[in-house]
Formats: sequence, C-alpha cells, structure tokens
Amino acid sequence: MSIQALYDVAAPAKLNLFLHVVGRRADGYHLLQSLFVLIDWCDTLQFERRTDGRLARHDLGPALPADDLCLRAARALQAESGTALGADISIAKAVPRGAGMGGGSSDAASALLALNRLWGLNWPRARLAALGLTLGADVPFFVGGRNAVVEGIGERLTPVPVAAQWLAVVKPPAGIETRAIFGSPLLVRNTEAAILESFAPNGQQNDQQEFMTPGFGANDLQAAAEAECAQVVQAASALQQRFGNSRMTGSGSAVFARAGTGDHPSAAMPADLAPGWVGRMCRSLDEHPLLGWAAD
Repeated sequence: MSIQALYDVAAPAKLNLFLHVVGRRADGYHLLQSLFVLIDWCDTLQFERRTDGRLARHDLGPALPADDLCLRAARALQAESGTALGADISIAKAVPRGAGMGGGSSDAASALLALNRLWGLNWPRARLAALGLTLGADVPFFVGGRNAVVEGIGERLTPVPVAAQWLAVVKPPAGIETRAIFGSPLLVRNTEAAILESFAPNGQQNDQQEFMTPGFGANDLQAAAEAECAQVVQAASALQQRFGNSRMTGSGSAVFARAGTGDHPSAAMPADLAPGWVGRMCRSLDEHPLLGWAAD
C-alpha cells in the first residue's frame, strides 16, 4: 500500500565548527573546508500525496519566498524522476533565515528524502545528493545525514563522529549578503587545508586529527562579516563573555559558542538579548533524523 502522507518531518539546522577558505577555482567559486555538525534546532514539514501532479507549498507561519528552495527541490525531483505524482508541502519554520545555519538547504534535503519515499521512487542517497548539489552547496550534507567534513564547493563529504555537546546559538536580526563577504578584501582565501586521516573503528581520533579538537581553526568569513554587520561583533562578544569562546557559523549572521559536553550546559544562555534577537541552547545530533529514509 502506497504512503499517502508524512507528518512531523524534521529538517535540522547545522553549525560550522570551523570554516576555512582553502582556494578558488578558475570559475570564481571558492573552495572550502568545514566541519558541519547537525543540531536539534529544526524546521518541521509535512507532505501529502497528490495524484494530479501539482506541487503546492503551505506556510504554517511567516510567509516564505514564493519559489523557495524546498519547492524547487520538489520540482527538480519530480522532473528528474518523471513521476506523475505531486504533493502538498507544509512548512513550520523555526530555524532563522539568513543565519548561516542551512535552514533552507535542510528543508530542501528533507523534501528530497520525504518525496523519494512518498512517491515510491527508492532513489539511493548518492543520487539524491547529486540532485541536491544542483540546488545548493549545503543540500548534499543534509541528504548525507551524518556530521561531516565538507570540502570543495560542498560536494565532498567525509563523515566523522563528533562528540555530543551543547552549543549556544544567537542570531541577531540583521542579515548579511553572502556576495559582499566573498568579495571583501578582508576575506582570507589561502588557509592551508587540514589533512584528513581515517578514523579508527571504535570512533577514536588519530592524534593527527587536530581539526576535531575544540577551538581548532576559525571561520575565515567572520572578519569580512563583522566589517559588514556590527551585530555579529555584538553577538560574538556576548557569547565570548559568557562561555569563553564564540564563532560565527557559515556566512552568518548567527554566532555560536561551545557550552560543554556534560548533562547540562556550562552556563545559561544570555537572558538580556535585545528585541528581535533569537537565542537557543542546542544539542548536537549524532545523525539526521531522516538518515534511514534513503539507502546508502
């Protein structure tokens, strides 16, 4: 019997524990190396099967752009698979937009995984990830479903175990234009890439895997972002004072701090965030909630 609907479909956000710009391709695309970790700050989607081929999105909160990445993902999968089926897609947004947390890309990945199931396509994960890359550089990571070192322009994933941890996240109201950051003279474009070694079967790190240690590296986009947006500086300062560390994620404007690995965070979230600012204490995830929805 075919599946008619999928409810409470999670689309988790990610944080970049580090983000290095390690070069630039001839076509102008910047080459990155970053450690992506999934967190429990999630959007929630639902999918209902249609037999008329129509794709319709319904916003369960603030209105999204008319042709958002989730709808584009559904349209791409429909076209590539040749299915005559459609879907009603409802989105309850919780992950802030313009944060560098991959909210739109995660929605798109969850749409690919859910519609693959709803439409009975049975595409393997690699095929969904390849389609996802045509939609956005972060989509393959979310389709992959595991914390990973991400390289190139987002297409090279090396899954790695990441210790469970608390992560305090603050998103100021201001957004940042990604194009302005990558065009900034403050952007470092030649950070030396870390060398990835294979992990031992028990999940322990080799001593050469320094990139897995707390505080490794930096976000090479942060200086340029701070020059564009004073609120990134304010958020970073607030978390630095509270937790002793802070770092912008992605191209911003969200900033996070490591807040311990125990049963409770090392400190509470700042209680005096200004109106319009959003903050949440998050837990890292070992894997994507939809990991089992596509075959490796």
